[in-house]
Amino acid sequence: MSDAPFIEIDRVTFGYDSRRTILNDISLKFARGKITAVLGGSGCGKTTLLRLIGGVHAANSGRVVFDGEVVDTRDKAQLFRLRRRLGMLFQFGALFTDLSAFDNVAFPLREMTDLPEVLIRDIVLMKLNAVGLRGAAGLRISEVSGGMARRIALARAIALDPELIMYDEPFAGLDLVSMGVAGKLIRTLTDVTGATALLISHDVPQCMAISDWVVLMATGGRIVAQGTPKELMDSTDAEVRQFVRGEPDGPIKFHYPAPPVAEDFGVRPSA
Repeated sequence: MSDAPFIEIDRVTFGYDSRRTILNDISLKFARGKITAVLGGSGCGKTTLLRLIGGVHAANSGRVVFDGEVVDTRDKAQLFRLRRRLGMLFQFGALFTDLSAFDNVAFPLREMTDLPEVLIRDIVLMKLNAVGLRGAAGLRISEVSGGMARRIALARAIALDPELIMYDEPFAGLDLVSMGVAGKLIRTLTDVTGATALLISHDVPQCMAISDWVVLMATGGRIVAQGTPKELMDSTDAEVRQFVRGEPDGPIKFHYPAPPVAEDFGVRPSA
């Protein structure tokens, strides 16, 4: 197996407009066959990072490298080929609510392959079995719980046996049991398939439990720290300690930058 990173973010800067920079000259490497968790507060650019890797947006500067190949959002043939190699678990599942669990998982197979329906059936049932939901194949999404829907979405994400699986907030809205099941599934799938996993989350305990490498980002699109879970948990850096321990006071501010209150509400200084 090559020692080269599967995904490389090389000095990437990105903003949706000229007024706000989401990612600011960041460089990251995601190792093959490992789980890398990217942690950080809302608005720090975690999901934007996934969109750049998937070719949804082009970087304003810098390069996104997918298995040695620079991603070019203008090259539609390249994007189709690269996206065929990745699976995506969206933050809110993005399941088709009018379809059954079976048909949701079958969707990418029907859209992106020429496999016969009999083979698609076997693959779909295998994927649903991997997430413990083969028995729910005929249920509509409206008939399953939130945790089950997340597992159906995971089965769909792995339907094409991707080399890269990107998870956007896989633990959001789950109870503790479902969260533990989801974490174990992600770890097991990575170990069994050898896929590279990129995990975006706010959930520090789950990420620390299943990840091989952790990256901490902050507002303004900067990298605060990265290392093994133990290295970040043992860090003496004030910003790292505040985030991983959930402390209310510290360098990470609750309020988004704003003008002074007096300026916004038209309060005049007293004479």
